Order: sequence, then C-alpha cells, then structure tokens
Amino acid sequence: MRQSAGILLYRTSTGAPEFFLVHPGGPFWAGREEGAWTIPKGEFTDEEQPLAAARREFFEETGARIEGVFVPLGTVKQKAGKLVHAWACEGDLDAGAISSNTFRTQWPPRSGKWISVPEIDKAGWFAYNEAARLINAAQRAFLDLLLTHLQKERNG
Repeated sequence: MRQSAGILLYRTSTGAPEFFLVHPGGPFWAGREEGAWTIPKGEFTDEEQPLAAARREFFEETGARIEGVFVPLGTVKQKAGKLVHAWACEGDLDAGAISSNTFRTQWPPRSGKWISVPEIDKAGWFAYNEAARLINAAQRAFLDLLLTHLQKERNG
C-alpha cells in the first residue's frame, strides 16, 4: 500500500490559526483549485520513519527546513487508497518564496513527450474556511484535528 507523510504547518499570528498548504505542479493540476491543495507530503518506504519522511518532503517541496514540536495528527486514507500520515508544527515562512524540487512527467499522457515540472507550483496561508475548501477532501480531517488540539491547549 502506498503511504505518504507530511506536515501541516500553522501559525496563529493573526489570532485565528492559518494553515500552510501547497498546490501540486504540472499540467494535470493546472487550473484546479478546490480539493487540489495539500499539506506538503510525499511517499516513503518501510525503511524510513514517517516523521523523518515528512520533514524531508517538506524541505524538498518548499526549500524550508522545519523545526519545532511535531504534534501527531494521525492517518487518513485518500480516495485513491493512499494512506497519509501527518504532523502539525507551528511556524512561519514566506509562501511566495518556496523552492520546489522537480519531476519528469509524460505530457500529454502516452504522447512520448516528457517535460520537467515543479512538484509544487505555489503555496499559501489560509484561514480555516478557505483551507477546508481548497484541501484534498480526505486531508480536511487534519485541519479539524489540529483545531481540536489547539482548543484543548488553550483551555488547559
């Protein structure tokens, strides 16, 4: 079974939490917004620890290294069957300054023409309602789990 690990970065500088999401690059995702955004994440093998993979993937997709307290958010199963493990971490970075790795893809499909595209073409900070609208439907649970965690933390 395919598995990914990722980090839901958040900040509370405006009072209410804001969530850092990324948009997949490449022609397949061009023009798609609602349900297309995701936490920075990527696949890992059984030899790699999921949190280590999540931190590696965050760096590969954004160019930023994340340090801090990593709060486990559990695992969700996406529509295509992939399991996604996530951790939340408080932090801040300039969404307009991300630097993503690239990958090669055949486009159009089965055309024999290969192109190189960034794995992530843009990133942004979003309040809950906008993040919930944009994020992959299965990953919306991570937003809710983080809000619950933050509420418990606030209430002692």
